[in-house]
This record gives sequence, C-alpha cells and structure tokens, in this order.
Amino acid sequence: MVRSIGIDLGTANVLINVKGEGIVVNEPSVVAINTDDHQVVAVGEEAYKMVGRTPENITAIRPLKDGVIADFDVTEKMLEYFIKKINTGKMFSKARIMICCPTNITAIEQKAIIEAAQQVGGKDVYLELEPKVAAVGAGMDIFKPQGNMVIDIGGGTSDIAILSMGDIATSSSLRLAGDKMSTAIRNYVKDQYNIIIGESTSEEIKKQIGTVFEPDPNEQMQIRGRDMQTGLPTAVTISAVDTEVALRDIMYTIIDRAKKVLEQTAPELSADIIDHGIMLTGGGALVNGVDRLFARELQVPVIIAEDPLDTVAKGTAILLDQMDVNKQQKR
Repeated sequence: MVRSIGIDLGTANVLINVKGEGIVVNEPSVVAINTDDHQVVAVGEEAYKMVGRTPENITAIRPLKDGVIADFDVTEKMLEYFIKKINTGKMFSKARIMICCPTNITAIEQKAIIEAAQQVGGKDVYLELEPKVAAVGAGMDIFKPQGNMVIDIGGGTSDIAILSMGDIATSSSLRLAGDKMSTAIRNYVKDQYNIIIGESTSEEIKKQIGTVFEPDPNEQMQIRGRDMQTGLPTAVTISAVDTEVALRDIMYTIIDRAKKVLEQTAPELSADIIDHGIMLTGGGALVNGVDRLFARELQVPVIIAEDPLDTVAKGTAILLDQMDVNKQQKR
C-alpha cells in the first residue's frame, strides 16, 4: 500500500499530514547531536527543550534556515525519525510525499529537499510552493479565474503570492519571518535593558505579549536573563509596547514587499483582492494586531486563517487528493 504524506518542512516546526489520519506530527525542527560521536540524542519537542541548556558535547541544531535545508545530513535524520514515528507497526511500500518550499528556492535547494525525502522512503516526491499550499489549506478556491492573495509568515520565510486558476500569478519571498522576529525582540531587550535572554525566552515574549498594532502598555511580562554588566541572573518587566517597537521594522518590510506584489498585479486580479481580502497564514499571523496593521497599510480587508499554523499541512492533503481526482478523470 502506498501512503500519501504531506510534509510542511518548516524552519521552526515540522508538520506531517497522512492521508486518512490527518496531522500526525507537529514538532519543532530541532535535532540534538552528541558532538563526540555525531549520534542523535533527541529530535523535535525533546530536542527543543534542550536549546540553550545542553552540556558542551551536545548541540541542539536547527537543520533548516530561512525555509531551506542548511544541514542535509541532520535534516535527513530528523525526517527519518518522524517518518519512523508515524509508521510504527505498519507495513507500507514507498510513500508518495508532497513537501512545501518557499517561492524563491533555488534548483540546488529543491534537489536537496527531494533527496532528503527520497532517502527516508519517498517513492514519488512532489514539491509545491508554500503560499499556494497555504491558500488551499486556508480554504481559498484558487482554481477559479479570480485573484486570491495570501501572505504566509512562517518561521524562516514570509511568502506573498497572488493566485488564480490554480497557479501563482505574482509572488515574492523574504527570508524574514518568525525567527527574525524573536531575534529582534532579543536584540531589543539587550539594547534597552542590558539583559541577555535566550532563544526560548524571546519566543515566549513574542507568543504572550507580542503586538504590532496599538500595543497596550498594561500588557506586561516578567522575563529573566543575564545582566550584561554584572554577569548575574536578573529579572525585568517588559510590556507590549516594547515588542511593537522591536517588531516594527520587520513588519513594515513585509508590508512594503506586499505593496510591490500588488503593484505588479493585473488590474482585474487586484479588483478581486479588494472583494475577497488577503488571507494571513503561518505562525506570524498569530502575533497580535498583524491583521489590523496590514489592513490599514495595504487598504484591503485582511483575514487570519482559522488554523494559521496548520494551513500548509492541511493544504498538502487537499492537493494530493486533487492529484488523485485528476488521474481518475484522465482514465
């Protein structure tokens, strides 16, 4: 039996959607390696808990950077772990796998992704562009002759695309997304409060009080880190106002790129977007106020997908089904 598997191979998280079972894996894209013997110590959620907390001989690695494979061997080990996890006790032949990638991916990067999927059991491996899959997963009907716009803010990339008749009409991709937001918060805290915080702390700040539109100064959070002057552990309270300042440049860079995509779009498609609005997907869509900021700056209605973190994984299942329907119709 050939199984159909859709993989959202994200910089921050890996989601795997198995046909008939739904999303069966949703874990951080992190692998802990023992540098002494190069053996895998942990993968996914367990490895993420080790980030910034490992002894010298263990390194927690993110094998994907800016939406593409930075470390092929570690990515292969990570995928192998997840594939084995979902196939425990089940006999199956080579799987049919669909993997998503950013719109600006190079041919070399495409080859690396396909090879990684083939190494872990992919018989037929298909690559699809992330914004297309995200739009489908968010419930947009991109197969009609009408304009649909999606902004997918993931962990490593922000993909902006206008789709019509099942394909991308205009698109752009920035290697500027969730990870860079966390880094911006970390740098802001360092500059403003002279405190060094870890990756997981900046991620928590983004999730809990991260705001990009009309921040509430009363929305506060106590954070802990290392004082740059004394070197000792310390704590400070920051507010949503701090996060708005920290994230401002990133947000407006994405907005400016979205404006350029709209400028390159045919007038008929632009008119459709005014009617249907822009769909926001990806983890970045969950940052408070993103929809309101984009709506104000782009002067178009903006909607956040129902499950923005899952849209790409859901979209792979829909597109794999579509391929099956097309095959049956051709027969």
